[in-house]
Amino acid sequence: MIAGNMIQLNSEALAYMGDAVYEQYIREKLLESGFAKVNNLHRTATKYVNASAQAKAIRTMMAIGTGRDTVPELDENEQKLVKRARNHKYNSKAKNADPVTYKWATAFEALVGDLYLSGNTDRLAKIMNRAVEIIDG
Repeated sequence: MIAGNMIQLNSEALAYMGDAVYEQYIREKLLESGFAKVNNLHRTATKYVNASAQAKAIRTMMAIGTGRDTVPELDENEQKLVKRARNHKYNSKAKNADPVTYKWATAFEALVGDLYLSGNTDRLAKIMNRAVEIIDG
């Protein structure tokens, strides 16, 4: 982990780290649930580790498009980071998602990456658990 006097990383670098952290979290969660066959593991993991699911999770946490009068689940700094990441111009393109969904998913990954690199493990666990809860419906 990088902590302390960390230089400000751009959204793309945070998302790069967040992608790996979130995928590892999902894989560990599935193994703990008793999934043993690799084919089943991969198929189930993709339910959580895809742009559409991640976009749904972060949009819900931001209280966007929820259709009800809710307040964001993220604090002010987290919301700023998500907005900055969502608006960042990325060099890569989505393989299986439209550009808007991809930007939201990347913003989710950037938040995960930022929480991980800053050593905020309690908040990171809450965000990832909440994402799974949202994706599961």
